[in-house]
Amino acid sequence: MNIEQLYKHFLQSSGVSTDTRKINQGNIFFALKGPNFNANDFAAKALEMGASLVVVDEARIIPKDDPRYFLVDDVLIGLQQLANFHRKKLSIPIIGLTGSNGKTTTKELLHAVLKQKYRTAATEGNLNNHIGVPLTILSIGEEVEIAIVEMGANKQGDIKELCDIAEPTHGFITNIGKAHLEGMGGPEGVLKTKTELFQHLRENNGTVFINSQDPILSNMAKRFENPILYPAKGDFCEVNFEGADPFVKFKVEGDNRVHLSSLIGAYNFGNIATSLTIGKFFGVSLDKAVEAIVSYSPSNMRSQLIEKRSNLIILDAYNANPSSMEVALKTFGEMSGDKQKMVILGDMYELGDSTNEEHRKLGDIVARYNFDKICFTGKHIQVALETAPLRALYFPDPFSFRNWLQDSNLENYLILIKGSRGMKLESLVDFI
Repeated sequence: MNIEQLYKHFLQSSGVSTDTRKINQGNIFFALKGPNFNANDFAAKALEMGASLVVVDEARIIPKDDPRYFLVDDVLIGLQQLANFHRKKLSIPIIGLTGSNGKTTTKELLHAVLKQKYRTAATEGNLNNHIGVPLTILSIGEEVEIAIVEMGANKQGDIKELCDIAEPTHGFITNIGKAHLEGMGGPEGVLKTKTELFQHLRENNGTVFINSQDPILSNMAKRFENPILYPAKGDFCEVNFEGADPFVKFKVEGDNRVHLSSLIGAYNFGNIATSLTIGKFFGVSLDKAVEAIVSYSPSNMRSQLIEKRSNLIILDAYNANPSSMEVALKTFGEMSGDKQKMVILGDMYELGDSTNEEHRKLGDIVARYNFDKICFTGKHIQVALETAPLRALYFPDPFSFRNWLQDSNLENYLILIKGSRGMKLESLVDFI
């Protein structure tokens, strides 16, 4: 493949697309293949929709002498190579981030902080995989001064692959917990996979930001000559947690006390501290950084607050794994107030051989707290009933749950809704 020729097309285009439903005039369309589709068959449609060029890997679909078709051996590899070629043209800091929990919230907080001083680009939505990262890199225009690239992983080697594409100059890991156990080969595999980002930074003299209060991450600081540590006293940036009931309270750089009104839970403190630390490193004033944190409001099903009549719902239905479930339940259990408490918990996916064990543990965790109502829904989570309090209710799927919710006419409840993305638990909100 002549990557320089393809790059010339890219520079003259209006961007790239992998979806015929979302093509803008002048886009380059990459005809990716998946288990259930072959986008080579949609190349002609992409041209009809306004694409200026289609990148394909099957010669059979190319009309004779049509210059709008660009043939490669493998479209996905072509997309990734184009992204890396573009990356090498960029001379800006690129901050890579990964972790088991909190990636997207931290990305959004950091984006809000850095925007106070720089023209900043960041991963949109959940475009954090082998397709999303190249798309993110290719969206970085010449006006951008700093970029934030979120990296997700389902198996060992994924983060290394994404680092080879994005070549981050700076990076951090939010935490290392029990996520995607099935593909990672257990907790040890999760550790190995997430630290592939640190390995890349170490080998390329990059800058790493490390939470010194995280026992796993702080141990890795020894591998670096000058790690940027936080949030303890004596670290590069000092941020002190002062509570979360339910909104986070913290003190930063001395006696600057901040009481948020949109971010809840102790688990968000690390995300906040990371963002403030990196903001300080890049010269964002403390006042501006704090202002950005205070103004941030989650709206993407990650600890999103929704009021329904006299009920307050914490919608945390974007994803779930054993680690995030435990911290969410602990935070929720420790919240005070005059409302009754209700938990609605759904299946956790991609746990492999640990599926039954981890869902059974969930029942144990719920039993530690005196929740007024406990509801489980999903195929895997049924085993949680073996260890949960006897009053816990079970519904095979969210659809069967809706009638009960409607009939219950809940009033004055604080409700936590949490489960894996595939459960689509956000659909229950309308029935509360």
